[in-house]
Amino acid sequence: MTLPDHTADRTFQVDLRGLVDLLSHHLYSSPRVYLRELMQNAVDALTARHALDPAAPAGSFGIRLYADRSVVRVEDDGVGLTEADVHTFLATIGRSSKRADGIAEQRGDFIGQFGIGLLSCFLVADEIHVVSRSARTPGAPAVEWRGRGDGSYTVRTLPASARPAPGTTVTLTPRADAAEWTAPARVQHLARHFGSLLRHPVTFDDGSGGSAVPVNPEPAPWARTYPTPGARSRALAAYGEEVFGFTPLDTLELDLPAVGLKGIACVLPEAVPAGRRHGHRVHVKGMLLSEQAEEILPDWAFFVRCVVDAESLRPTASREALYEDDTLAAVRDALAERLRAWIARVAASDPELLHRFLQAHHLSVKSLAVHDDEILRMLLPWLPFETTDGHCTLDEFARTHRTVLVTSSVEEFRQVAAIASAAGLGVVNGGYTYDRELVHRLPEIRPEVSVADLDPATLTAHLDPVDRETELAAAAYLALARDALAVFDCDVALRSFQPASAPALLVDSREARHERTRSRLAREQEGGLWGDILGALQQEAPRAQLILNQLNPLVRTAVAIDEPELARTSAEALYGQAALLSRRPLRPAESSLINRSFLDLLAHALRKDS
Repeated sequence: MTLPDHTADRTFQVDLRGLVDLLSHHLYSSPRVYLRELMQNAVDALTARHALDPAAPAGSFGIRLYADRSVVRVEDDGVGLTEADVHTFLATIGRSSKRADGIAEQRGDFIGQFGIGLLSCFLVADEIHVVSRSARTPGAPAVEWRGRGDGSYTVRTLPASARPAPGTTVTLTPRADAAEWTAPARVQHLARHFGSLLRHPVTFDDGSGGSAVPVNPEPAPWARTYPTPGARSRALAAYGEEVFGFTPLDTLELDLPAVGLKGIACVLPEAVPAGRRHGHRVHVKGMLLSEQAEEILPDWAFFVRCVVDAESLRPTASREALYEDDTLAAVRDALAERLRAWIARVAASDPELLHRFLQAHHLSVKSLAVHDDEILRMLLPWLPFETTDGHCTLDEFARTHRTVLVTSSVEEFRQVAAIASAAGLGVVNGGYTYDRELVHRLPEIRPEVSVADLDPATLTAHLDPVDRETELAAAAYLALARDALAVFDCDVALRSFQPASAPALLVDSREARHERTRSRLAREQEGGLWGDILGALQQEAPRAQLILNQLNPLVRTAVAIDEPELARTSAEALYGQAALLSRRPLRPAESSLINRSFLDLLAHALRKDS
């Protein structure tokens, strides 16, 4: 029988050069995906072959990879293609052989759905050679397809001996500039990287004459059987350490039968830097999809890294991320619930692990507790906060302070911490993310405790007034000090408070500074539209207050100064020192005042010595 000749050159129904540029610069992250696409096509072909022959024993069909310095070859025992299939699916971009013969109803069984996977090989090769024989049409001959980088291709039928069994062989002739991705060692590495969890047997041959080596010799660790639960737990933890490079604080087994998802979540042993998120390793039907899939878990779950293999998640067109749909949203919610259940179990049964977990990941747990009442009730008493008693849990803090005051900013806490502690006030730093909101919810867990925002008046009310005689003796100095600091909208008062080593306390909230700035702008813009707007918003501008400590020897010396200029300079220096201790950003005028007052005091001392 003479086979017809169909070797005339044909042209792809697309601008191939433009498509390859699109694939390399905008769709795929690296040329290495060519091997994943070849393996993926082979897996899909094997899936279709098993649908045709469901009685075939497991492992009877497989994938064989070969690479030497001249070619890369991927061979499978899959469903194969007829000549009509080749013309339809290898020459028209956007088609997929997996849509043929009623398989559209079974798309969930396949990984690739975009019909462009094979053309990714043009990222590393100028020619793709495909030989295929269809299992759907047993009498059909083998078909050869050759595609070239210039956009042309040829198709011809071959004798049965060219491919005696159904399946497909794809051979690439690599370009010289693609050696990085097509060298035998790299091909073997990529095959293991992408295909270590595939359910079909995959082997690799480097052309050295030795026997082919298995790429995926064992099933996924969660699919194996173990003699004891402890052995299973240790094996999963060891796999997590192998994949991620750290020893997990704990390992959670994940199993969502509704979407065919299995895997593990490894709890990180150290805190994740703020703003940085780790991605997760996601396989779809055994094929690695992404190592940086952030969308599989909610934002608050940055204390774990996951390895999962799923049946029903949809990849994007690049097959390097997950398609955001209702299924993914449901999976994300279900995995979040698994993490909540783990936290609840640890909180109830393993205090040592809970302590180590919260030491590393209290910020993540705080973000969860803000929105999750169950986690709030379980863990709020155990979460660490910065307080006037040092870093401690709210449970410890509430034992000694039935009234808990909370600041609105870190700088406000820094201003008052030492004085509030000496006065016996219990203050929590509410300036960190989530802290103020969580502290205000403490009465939900501890009804006997009351929580209030720290008011400057609350603090000053706990400072002891000086006697009338001392107040009168310091009146002249205080008047000069108020005049010197009027430019900062700052009042000056004299009180007695501990610690005596603190010469002055600057009481000034961020809100008060903003209100004074708005008032100043309104005055400067008076009569204009902007001035009218600011004027309408204006409230009575609260003043800052510099409170001098009568117990401090330096202050007692300062208030006795009878030289007006020196008195003003000393007041400015005390204000500057108190502003520095507050650790808030200094305004340019304050920086200038600190420099000037230091130089003036130095000049005075030098004049006195001379």
